This record gives sequence, structure tokens and C-alpha cells, in this order.
Amino acid sequence: MDKFSTAQTFAIWLIPVLLAITLHEVAHGWVASLRGDQTAKLLGRLTANPIKHIDLIGTIIVPGILLLTHAGFVFGWAKPVPVNYFNLKNPKRDMAIVALAGPVSNLLMALCWAGAAKIGMMLTPTENSAGLWLYYTGQAGIMINTWLMILNLFPIPPLDGSKVLAGLLPRDASNAFSRLEPYGFLILFGLILTNVLQTLLLPPTEFVLSLITSAFAL
Repeated sequence: MDKFSTAQTFAIWLIPVLLAITLHEVAHGWVASLRGDQTAKLLGRLTANPIKHIDLIGTIIVPGILLLTHAGFVFGWAKPVPVNYFNLKNPKRDMAIVALAGPVSNLLMALCWAGAAKIGMMLTPTENSAGLWLYYTGQAGIMINTWLMILNLFPIPPLDGSKVLAGLLPRDASNAFSRLEPYGFLILFGLILTNVLQTLLLPPTEFVLSLITSAFAL
């Protein structure tokens, strides 16, 4: 997508990025509600309205900088949906299920965006057609959601994968692992700055992208 101007790039990526980040958080809150914790629901966080979820740095500044600098990947985060561990029916197990809901929502969104991209292709787009916008926006939606899904499955606190792993580990090992959480962002940004994270994420991301694009013949 390097051939697009900055304005065109934002027009293509804005909706997919906002939906990928906000619906990811909604999924956490919705599953927590099903498992007994109504905290997110009571706070009005079970909504697709991005204003309720936007984090200035994670939802706007970081993705914007990555797009402007053509970093080769885009990621971000929203304000975390609050989950009260002790309200869950089976706290240890349910916390893992709540965490897994985020990446699953990104997979479902990637598939929906693949469908949108396919419709864009079927409209035989011209340079100024809505079909062309739909095709490229769909491609952006596939990429951002696949990237966020794979990223969040990594067992690095505070990513969702760490909570899934904590739910699977024996209680003592889980408690010891959870003590890493205060240092999670430092670890994460260290891996990003050294390009280690991108190297780890690239193979599984490319694999999932190839499966989706092949399935939809994109």
C-alpha cells in the first residue's frame, strides 16, 4: 500500500484499526459478562463506540506513527476492559477464556474483512470506485486483525496469551508467572526495538494470512 498518499492510507486503515482494537476489548467484556462478571457491562464498555475505548497513545498515536513511518506492521491497544477476577464463576479458568476472546474476535474480524475484500474484487473496481476502497480496506482489515491475533497469543504479559498460559499452569507456577506482569511492557517494547518480536511474529502471521487469502481467493 506504499503507492497511496498519507490521506489515502489513513482512509484505508482508520476503520479496520479502530474496529480491531475496540471490538477486541468488547469481546473480553462480553465473555466476562457470560462468565459472571458484569463490571464492563455496568461501566458501559460493551459497545462498539470507539470513544468508549480509545486510548490516546495506543489507539491513535502509536498506530499513526507506525503508518506514517511505513514500519511494515501496525499494532495498538485500547483502554483495557475491566474484569473482576473474583466475580467469575471459575476465576482461574474463566480468566483464560476471557483473555482468549480477544484474539478470537480478531480472527472473526479478519474473516469478515476478507469477505469485504472479496466483494470489492467482484465490483471490478476502477481507480475512483467504492469497490477499490472496499478491497484495500478489506486487505488492511485482514492484516491488522491477523497481526493483533498472533501478537496477543504470545505469552508475554500483559498480552492475552500470558493470561491464557497463567490459566493453564498449576497454581504456584501461574502465580510466579503473573509476577512478570509489571515488567511486561518493558519486555514487549524491548523486543520491538530489537526487531525480535517482528521476527517471531512474521512466520505465523504470514501463514495465517496465506490461509485466509487462499480461502477467499484474494
